[in-house]
Amino acid sequence: MHRRRVGLAAFDSRDQARRFNELSSALSKTQVDHLQGQLAQFRTALAHFAAEHRDDIRRDPTFRHAFQQMCASIGVDPLAGPRRAGWWAEMLGLGDWQYELGVQIVDVCVSTRDRNGGIIEISELVRMVTKLRGVQAGAVDEDDVMRSIKTLQPLGAGYQVIDIGGRKMVRSVFKELNDDQTSILVVAHDTGGRVVEEDLMKRKGWTRERAHLALENMYASDGLCWIDDQDEESGRSYWISAAIQWNE
Repeated sequence: MHRRRVGLAAFDSRDQARRFNELSSALSKTQVDHLQGQLAQFRTALAHFAAEHRDDIRRDPTFRHAFQQMCASIGVDPLAGPRRAGWWAEMLGLGDWQYELGVQIVDVCVSTRDRNGGIIEISELVRMVTKLRGVQAGAVDEDDVMRSIKTLQPLGAGYQVIDIGGRKMVRSVFKELNDDQTSILVVAHDTGGRVVEEDLMKRKGWTRERAHLALENMYASDGLCWIDDQDEESGRSYWISAAIQWNE
């Protein structure tokens, strides 16, 4: 009789466990179905909103970013391109818009490479891309440019956003900056692009030999600067092209 009670107790426990599992599965399925229903409603409302405000999304950066945040809440990136964004990109035309912006970024980077060595400040890039696009195409900002640069990375062309002394720069060539080059770029941004050996000696504590070698390497090996042998103050100065503000 003692063994029989143990057997019945075990049977009851297994039966209770089975019922709890069935109940748990039923609750989980109900919750999932409810969540999927809410998600479907939200997607429908978002699609209606996107269709109604399509032009605003394409032309206004602030409006576009707010829309992207709404889409991100359901795991959709409408600017990811036709393949990844699916019908969102097709409906809004934003996938093509993103790639078009990427082509314009490449155009500006390539056309200015001979004067800046393939490194351009992102604010300058935004300014030049905006000018290239014209008023009718709508405004773009740094966030738009950074997103497009990410779409260019699979091309293997070296496009990347880097930080130089707290400034965002866009590198469009396969060129890793060493510590000395980065330091020179930081100084150049503070001096309007003009750097002399004394600047590096005072600001960075370098020896004259180190300052001279670093500047000469930027000129001869990397094409990142120009030399002015008729500088009135020092006799020889270096103009770091990536730090020069161009007026066009």
